[in-house]
Amino acid sequence: MSIELPEAKILAEQMNKELQGKIIISCHLQDYERLQKIGMMNKDIKTFDHLIDGKIESVTSRGNVIHVKLNNGMNLILGPEYGGRIFYHASDKTVSNFHLKVDFNDDTALTVRLTSMGVINAMRDNELERSYVYRRDFNPEVLSPLDEEFTFERFSKILADNNRALKSVLVGKDAVVVGLSNSAFQDIIYRARLHPKRKASELKKDEMNALCEAIKFVLHERIRLGGKDQFNDLYGNQGGYIPAMGPNMKQQTCPKCKAPIEKMSVGGGHVYFCPKCQI
Repeated sequence: MSIELPEAKILAEQMNKELQGKIIISCHLQDYERLQKIGMMNKDIKTFDHLIDGKIESVTSRGNVIHVKLNNGMNLILGPEYGGRIFYHASDKTVSNFHLKVDFNDDTALTVRLTSMGVINAMRDNELERSYVYRRDFNPEVLSPLDEEFTFERFSKILADNNRALKSVLVGKDAVVVGLSNSAFQDIIYRARLHPKRKASELKKDEMNALCEAIKFVLHERIRLGGKDQFNDLYGNQGGYIPAMGPNMKQQTCPKCKAPIEKMSVGGGHVYFCPKCQI
């Protein structure tokens, strides 16, 4: 499943707790050729050797991206936004299903495997801005829905000035917020009772408020419940959040009005919605 803002935050906080202060003693890569070919991993895998002997200073996230900062001028950028597994291993060194395995000086390890599109990059401090996903999600000029600056006043002004469809406003490279993908989008607009093809600038004030509140609710609830139900955290624990709308509602009826759930193509992806509740 996709790793969106809530799941990235959960993983980053767990990683920061477990990894801060640890020293990397080795890095192992396998089954990585396809990732290199499509630009999802360093072309020169020897770059990962520069992580060795580095001490983990911090692990943070913004949007869908996890940033592991080392004290030797190196960084590990993880962006498993279209699917990935990141696990902490307290002692078991026999793990085999990974793209990257990082061993630490206390016999613990971290494994990362992408299940779809994403990023695994080792980068120097002065190279970070070359990373598209880092530049996109750690850009302070683009709001994160978890920022204190994400207020209704500011968000509604952005919406009023934007004449694009809601999906392109909330999802993708030109989104006005970071961390939302198609999965969260479907859930959010259902809770806000908005049709997938509505334009941002056409929303009334109460609709803008409903959208703002739905974004906050979905993201904070996913964090509170340990991520979506298809997500496994750093320790393998399954998340408990079940989306109110999305592919899980295929061939189902709306829990509010009992109308059959429909599917349409919006902004390059499929969106499930209720034709009666979402107008």
